[in-house]
Amino acid sequence: MKNYELTVLFHPDLEMNLEPATTKVKELIEANGGKITKETNEGKKRLAYSINKQDFAVYFFYELELPAAAPAKISSVLNITDEVLRYLLVTVDERKAKLAAKRGEDKEEESDKEEE
Repeated sequence: MKNYELTVLFHPDLEMNLEPATTKVKELIEANGGKITKETNEGKKRLAYSINKQDFAVYFFYELELPAAAPAKISSVLNITDEVLRYLLVTVDERKAKLAAKRGEDKEEESDKEEE
């Protein structure tokens, strides 16, 4: 299983009741053998350009673990989902993640030394 990041832009009219749309995305991921490791609601934001005559969207960010065949299946379903304006599904570069984790540990060690 590889690590992925999924960013979904939901229709702004769904802002008051996002539960059905987010549940649909979660069920889609789990039905294809995936696991959500982190989920973040970034809120309603203004778009850089209009998408389907919409100037705003509700941003959701997911960190996932997916099997090899799942990204293609998930993409094909998200393409035809009415609630989703846009999405971006990308793989996480393992080397960068390890480097970032190492840098985080180094910073913690430095702050511990400064406190002493």
